[in-house]
Amino acid sequence: MSNEVRLLRFLAQDMTQAELGKRVGLTRQTIAAIEQGRYSPSLDVAFRIAHLFGKRVDEVFHWQPGGAEGNVAANSDAG
Repeated sequence: MSNEVRLLRFLAQDMTQAELGKRVGLTRQTIAAIEQGRYSPSLDVAFRIAHLFGKRVDEVFHWQPGGAEGNVAANSDAG
């Protein structure tokens, strides 16, 4: 899942990962993992991050077909 978290941090007066983490209840390391696409946040966390920046969730996080969920659906159709 791609996202705009890093861009939004910089547009918010160069907010640090640590500051964002503190404001949404996560560690700096978790924010870094979200930005790098190594960790998909829970729906609750996604909403908290989006709300902090005054955005809708779909403006911050972008789901792309073909990930693990897409492969499961494709495999179940083949049977």
